[in-house]
Amino acid sequence: MSLKTVRIKAVKSNFEREPLIRPFGFKGGYLTEEWQVAALLESDSGLKEIGLGSQSVLWSDAEVFTAYSPPASDAMMYTLLEYALQKTKGLTFRDPIELLEVLLPDVYEYGRKITQNQKLRKTFALNALVAVDNAAWLVYAKENGFNRFDEMIPAAYREALSCRHEKIASIPLMAYAIPISEIKKAVDDGYFLLKIKIGQPGSQEEMLEKDKQRIAEIHQAIGGKEVPYTTNGRIPYYFDANGRYESKETLKRLLDHAEKIGALDQIAILEEPFPEEYEVEVGDLPVRIAADESAHTSEDAEKRIEMGYGAIAIKAIAKTLSMTLKIVKSAYKKNVPCFCADLTVNPILVDWNKNVAARIDPFPGIGLGLLETNGHQNYANWEKMKSYHPCAGADWTITQNGVFELSEDFYAKSGGIFMKSEHYAKLLNPQYSI
Repeated sequence: MSLKTVRIKAVKSNFEREPLIRPFGFKGGYLTEEWQVAALLESDSGLKEIGLGSQSVLWSDAEVFTAYSPPASDAMMYTLLEYALQKTKGLTFRDPIELLEVLLPDVYEYGRKITQNQKLRKTFALNALVAVDNAAWLVYAKENGFNRFDEMIPAAYREALSCRHEKIASIPLMAYAIPISEIKKAVDDGYFLLKIKIGQPGSQEEMLEKDKQRIAEIHQAIGGKEVPYTTNGRIPYYFDANGRYESKETLKRLLDHAEKIGALDQIAILEEPFPEEYEVEVGDLPVRIAADESAHTSEDAEKRIEMGYGAIAIKAIAKTLSMTLKIVKSAYKKNVPCFCADLTVNPILVDWNKNVAARIDPFPGIGLGLLETNGHQNYANWEKMKSYHPCAGADWTITQNGVFELSEDFYAKSGGIFMKSEHYAKLLNPQYSI
């Protein structure tokens, strides 16, 4: 089957600000809202599709977040989205991966200019491109008559996404401010894999002491809980430091403490402990170290794997589906497991991510695909946002005993990503009606 090339003749975008329930702390900073962006692409044949994105400047580049007020930094990322859209207008592409390869260098350079940051992280540009990339995938699929996620993925990437899980783990996020009582309740409610933010604010010594105390309190509260799915029947911990540990020695002190309190063997993942520029061998550490922000591209992921990183956090909803496919393929070739992390995205984007989590290999020691989703914990209007999903209320959108049950209906509908959302369509066109 020969694929049609797609040419974009018109574009449009808009955004809305979604407040968070409480300040959301990581990377030594705090978010109070996230901008939800929508990008429309119209092809020469008149097909119109809308892609969504959730912006997180603090995650994508903490220096930009710190240098400007939060609304100003969000406005810069949105400006980058609009710049990318204008560049897309008039372009022809064979698939969205080709489009991303054309757009990313130019968009990144423009991002360095408007942020006045020559060391801008590529994730800032990729985060800005998510909505454009998603819209491109939907137009590409419709132009070629693809109705399912599996059909849409180019053949070169399908082997790395060849699983078909009946269940995937639903991972909540425990930020700095989440009280121990809420962590315990989450486990009592059936969640069995928790993502816990470490790398708390303060100097390196202050951070270490806070993290040691936090881990001890959590382990005391839930460490003895028996859970299904894990090989050893014990609750696994997923710690995320967001690059806050400035040296391997400081991290070793944390791990020594974890061993002392009996928690070390339960650490399944320790994500992104070091700043991106701190390049050090990690294969000799006693836990599986995962790369997240530092694996901007497939080349970056390969470099991290060579440094001993034993897992890659993939974020189709933060680094684009196109770049994620390239990263997954690279990791698959090296037999390095991947898992899907969240960006505190809206419910529709959760299912974009879920489509990937449903198809990657089971995570070692757990036996399931992994999907972090924390929007329900952080958005003030989460219940209302759920109603924007075209498949709102479907069983596979709801966590049940710590997992998403992925029925044939989920796979048949590809998580609803090909279906129109009236809310976001009206955000771009108030006269729109389904």
